[in-house]
Amino acid sequence: SDGAGDREARHLRISLPPQGSVDCPNVEFEYRDADGYAAELSELYSYTEEPEFTINRKCFEEDFQTQVQGKRWPELDLAQQKAYVMRLLDGLEVVNRNKRLKAARAVLYLAQGVFGECDMEAEVLHWSRHNNFLLYQMGTFSAFLELLNMEIENSQACSSALRKPAISLADSTELRVLLSVMYLLVENFRVEAEADPPEWKSSRETFRTELSFPVHSEEPFALLLFTMVAKFCSGHAPHFPMKKVLLLLWKVLLFTLGGFEALQAMKTKKREELGLPPLPEDSIQVMRRMRAASPPTYTIELLDQQSSKRGHRSRRVRPLVKQDSLDIYNERDPFKNDEAGVDEEENDDVDSGIEGELDLIERDAIIQAGPAQRPPIERVSFPKGLPWAPKVRQKDIEHFLEASRNKFIGFTLGQDTDTLVGLPRPIHESVKTLKQHKYVSISDVQIKNEEELEKCPMSLGEEEVQETPCEMLYRAMLYNLPQYMIALLKILLAAAPTSKAKTDSINILADVLPEEMPITVLQSMKLGVDVNRHKEIIVKSISASLLLLLKHFKLNHIYQFEYVSQHLVFANCIPLILKFFNQNIMSYITAKNSISVLDYPHCTVHELPELTAESLEAGDNNQFCWRNLFSCINLLRLLNKLTKWKHSRTMMLVVFKSAPILKRALKAKQAMMQLYVLKLLKIQTKYLGRQWRKSNMKTMSAIYQKVRHRMNDDWAYGNDIDARPWDFQAEECTLRANIEAFNSRRYDKSQDSEFAPVDNCLQSVLGQRLELPEDFHYSYELWLEREVFSQPIRWEELLHYQ
Repeated sequence: SDGAGDREARHLRISLPPQGSVDCPNVEFEYRDADGYAAELSELYSYTEEPEFTINRKCFEEDFQTQVQGKRWPELDLAQQKAYVMRLLDGLEVVNRNKRLKAARAVLYLAQGVFGECDMEAEVLHWSRHNNFLLYQMGTFSAFLELLNMEIENSQACSSALRKPAISLADSTELRVLLSVMYLLVENFRVEAEADPPEWKSSRETFRTELSFPVHSEEPFALLLFTMVAKFCSGHAPHFPMKKVLLLLWKVLLFTLGGFEALQAMKTKKREELGLPPLPEDSIQVMRRMRAASPPTYTIELLDQQSSKRGHRSRRVRPLVKQDSLDIYNERDPFKNDEAGVDEEENDDVDSGIEGELDLIERDAIIQAGPAQRPPIERVSFPKGLPWAPKVRQKDIEHFLEASRNKFIGFTLGQDTDTLVGLPRPIHESVKTLKQHKYVSISDVQIKNEEELEKCPMSLGEEEVQETPCEMLYRAMLYNLPQYMIALLKILLAAAPTSKAKTDSINILADVLPEEMPITVLQSMKLGVDVNRHKEIIVKSISASLLLLLKHFKLNHIYQFEYVSQHLVFANCIPLILKFFNQNIMSYITAKNSISVLDYPHCTVHELPELTAESLEAGDNNQFCWRNLFSCINLLRLLNKLTKWKHSRTMMLVVFKSAPILKRALKAKQAMMQLYVLKLLKIQTKYLGRQWRKSNMKTMSAIYQKVRHRMNDDWAYGNDIDARPWDFQAEECTLRANIEAFNSRRYDKSQDSEFAPVDNCLQSVLGQRLELPEDFHYSYELWLEREVFSQPIRWEELLHYQ
């Protein structure tokens, strides 16, 4: 009988319709540094580039047959493979441009996994990995870096591209081949596998060091890619294949600086070094355990739901969710007795926006099965309490004590948080609780150290700066950093799905449009999919790169993070991200802009079927598009980073009416995405007014359950001191002054001369040897005549300086 009950319950679960149009399925998405290995390799190539796989193979086979007769590449031993690669690299140094390109294509074919010798996709990926490690050990990266520098400086290619009315794939052939080889090298080295031999592991560390601390040039490799981005946006090099450049830039940053888990480990280590207590929890793990909430119901949808239910249920609809149904994390059994079952069923009528205990469909089905046929229910356990440990800042304790002293004593003691004389017992308990949850961040320590260095530059002496990859990159980027940020945001704007095509916007499609435009409907559909996919990949790489930069700079030094953040804000990053989200986010997340049969490595080992309009429209079978969901989360995290603890920027969110835009994004049932949306809503609730809070109680409850609590943060009521009118411009100006002082002290060594001893002796000053140019003595008399004899001596001006 139990088996029959099980079967009936299962049948009921499947057959029941969803509860309302907004209750979309949970999105099973795991956020990580990048997508799967094969997916990341396939995104390097546009579908328009597909014929080039055959060209690469042809270039390799023509050369290989002349060098090694009667053998295939997998049949060669390691020494023979190395000897052949050396001959190929010699071909890269010839003067003839076409011969160089053929040799580069042959190297690219090796890096792509000699797919002509393989029958399965796994074989292609295996040989790609093997060949890339071999290519690096033979010095391929250095050779291709020289060629890349040559192509960047190739003024002839730039001028011919500028003269053309329409730029296509053909204008960037050499650059695309070079960047593809470099990307394959970086991506294969970045992805670690347990089966990697020891020599591969040592090569990986050598390569990481080579990219981070360049030996031959004065700048990290990432800076060269930033320069390419800036040059492209300035209009001087419209033929640069931007998608490949941005993908390579992202992977270089990910490989040299480290991903999110490496970042968490670095943060833990740095806290130990500074003598700070360990982090209360691992944020990555907490978010992975978090469950998505049902999105808030919109008025129209709620009316539709109620009218449809009135037809077959006559009982009263409750206007408000019961309080106990809001306690997601309280451990309780929803099926205590039959009466409780009725209550739960009644509660289903209201789309409780933050109810996550059981899936509504499953629960309704089990209840309707009736008490006689109910299968034995396993107790559902939830984590007790809230997901995050509360945090309190030193500033919060000071504000609390200041208010308490003013109320009970009538005067304050400044920043003293230890003296509690004259305050009642409950205040003592409150201060004790606040101090138990006090959190000192690495940024707080860095700001305090910076203040001390500014006050006492002589007595504290030179600051010891660790030469980390992050520090090297910031120093290299510093003077052109505003241009780099503006360039990235310009491309992001051009790639956003909500952007309208304008005549003055930059053309980011140079490396996807074919030489001959499509003539059939099918070709146009294929190109349409390719263009949309191209834009999505660009958004993905820019959003991930910016987030990585901000997170690493924040850990390295808070003012490096603030410098980048401020330039992003000045370049209108906040309205740009809001504009991106002002679309149907569910459509963007579930977009099917891919043709799986044309994806690498599938297209290299299978015969391509004839494409039809139906197969193009079908796309893949995935529930959602990984890269688009990844991009959305990155952009939300970026927005959080820019606005956190910044009242002026929070007001920008209010002014740009971000609340309804963000609320629509809650429709995506993915816990991490919802968390960052709720964080953004939380920081502005105090400015949105009582009426907004009253009509959005489900969203307010979701914020309470999912976002970290700040103990005396009055976010839900708007009585906080920070909700009062604020001189926002002064806040940004003070921050800017602190950033400039930091950059000047640490990086402008020439300005330290005011602290250097001054030589006042005339003879020793005149006796100093000056470095003069070699040809100076030829024009010495001319210089004397022009600069000394012909200039009248104005003795009276000396009186003004005394």
